[in-house]
Amino acid sequence: MVSVIAGFNAFGRIFWASLSDRIGRRAVFSIFFAVQAALFVTIPQLAAGGQWQLFQLAVVVIFTMYGGGFATIPAFLADMFGARNVGAVHGVILTAWSAAGVAGPILITSIRESQLKALPPGGSLVELYASTLQIMAVALLVGLALTLAVRPLSPASARRG
Repeated sequence: MVSVIAGFNAFGRIFWASLSDRIGRRAVFSIFFAVQAALFVTIPQLAAGGQWQLFQLAVVVIFTMYGGGFATIPAFLADMFGARNVGAVHGVILTAWSAAGVAGPILITSIRESQLKALPPGGSLVELYASTLQIMAVALLVGLALTLAVRPLSPASARRG
């Protein structure tokens, strides 16, 4: 499974970075946030309905976007803040990404554990992650709004860095 994730991650780095050269970084990040928000809300429904091929397709699309985000973010930062500022801004973003990588699983686990305790005997485990995926979908929509709201630095500000 790790190899499958890595393969789609690597494909996403090439595909999404190439697409961003054609349609723009903001457009690609808007696609990332909008599509992932929709998929995160849809995944529990696909699982509950036993639609495993669509479930797997949704998951691998998300894997491509994870790799694509890593490949595309430096260019997006250069577009927004100037090439001189990429290092500093990228460091802040990676720090936030790391913090989310620690806080997210803790939040997801605590929500899952409380839902598991409330699960009636013989209840379906499929819905255990539905609320956490909904929370993540809301966070993705916030990311979409921020992506659409951010404006590039003026050329003079970008040069001063």
